[in-house]
Amino acid sequence: MFDPSSGLARLHYRLDNHPDLVETIRFPYAPWPPEASRQAAFQQALRILHLIAGVSYYKAVLAPDITFEDDAPPPLLAGFIHRVYINGLAEFAWVNRVDVAQRFSFQAGQELPQPARDLLLPDRALVAMGGGKDSLVGLQLLQSGGLEVQPACIGSSPLIAATVAAAGLPLLRIERQLAEQLPAINAAGAWNGHVPVTAINSAILVCAAILYGYRYVVFANERSADEPTLVDDNGRAVNHQYSKSSSFERDFRQVIAATVSPDVCYFSILRPFSELDIVRRFSQMSRYHAAYSSCNRNFHLEGSSISGRWCGDCPKCRFAALSLAVFMRPDEVVAIMGKDLLADAAQADGFRALCGLGRDKPFECVGEAGESRAAMLALAQHADWRDHAVVRALQPELAGVDVPDLQSLLVPAATHCIPAELLARLPEGLLMDGRQ
Repeated sequence: MFDPSSGLARLHYRLDNHPDLVETIRFPYAPWPPEASRQAAFQQALRILHLIAGVSYYKAVLAPDITFEDDAPPPLLAGFIHRVYINGLAEFAWVNRVDVAQRFSFQAGQELPQPARDLLLPDRALVAMGGGKDSLVGLQLLQSGGLEVQPACIGSSPLIAATVAAAGLPLLRIERQLAEQLPAINAAGAWNGHVPVTAINSAILVCAAILYGYRYVVFANERSADEPTLVDDNGRAVNHQYSKSSSFERDFRQVIAATVSPDVCYFSILRPFSELDIVRRFSQMSRYHAAYSSCNRNFHLEGSSISGRWCGDCPKCRFAALSLAVFMRPDEVVAIMGKDLLADAAQADGFRALCGLGRDKPFECVGEAGESRAAMLALAQHADWRDHAVVRALQPELAGVDVPDLQSLLVPAATHCIPAELLARLPEGLLMDGRQ
């Protein structure tokens, strides 16, 4: 339910033998739209959010039966929710050695009438911000096309606020509070693990776009999000970044157009680019170098778990160091990260995992293994980097694996969901055919 006077949405869930669970989403200064079509679209978008956010509570018990107090989702939405739970919990399932696909099921409801078509949304963009390089590159691309943008985030991260402040823009903060009983349920031995947070945040921002009046909901998910983290023993792909993938993006766009309104346009502005191409672009955006961080230990729900911006000992930090090094000098990378990870021989195994050298790719939002190999080989051939301990250790191992051509990785792909009218306004590097 949603209270227009306070901007507070309450998402209710019930688990057997547990008290009712209520998650809250607060949209600050949210004006209730006067048009009946936008009110109806918001309520439908909120229902989709309710269903997606339920993954956090479903995975605690892996209930065999799911029921709905109101009508069950119609077939298109039901199929989408099924894929979000199965694919979004694939990492959770692999880590916990449980088959979620065999447990998760519910009956779809009846077809719904077509949603309202005309929401009269202004031609401007609500842009998801994450505190890292991707959202900053995406924000700059949108601005270069002359589009009015509003950075937005879910939560209270000071790091995100700092990066948006560096851009000279205001930040829209939307508060999300998980049901207060969930930590106790987890502590008592409930199933726990990774959930598709980007799917939840995407649904929150679609609701926000309708409330505040934005036609575009823009994320900064790159093409490397499509690479599975690993393939399980049954041949099924397990992708830590599923809810950042192009398959999720296409699915979500279809559901929004069919059940909310085609006037709301959700897409990723960075889908054509590899991680290395994004880093190449970001390496030239010096005003953000002192403010950003890609280390996920800054972004826990309970707050940052480190004292600085980089922990210096996780897959995200290692990939940041490796990719920045391709385009920057050692002193420049150290100025950003505070240390030289590539000079630390103890980090070699972590970099091997990034490169897929006898180890699985880590469960983190990092580039493709091929990108990491290409970056490492480029460093091995660069006078500034070739004598670094990690580079020396891994160079011989690259001879026995496929290493993509670095320049080919810097060429934008032609498959994406960027709207044609917006694509025509963007820089030449994005002027390509092949929208999905």
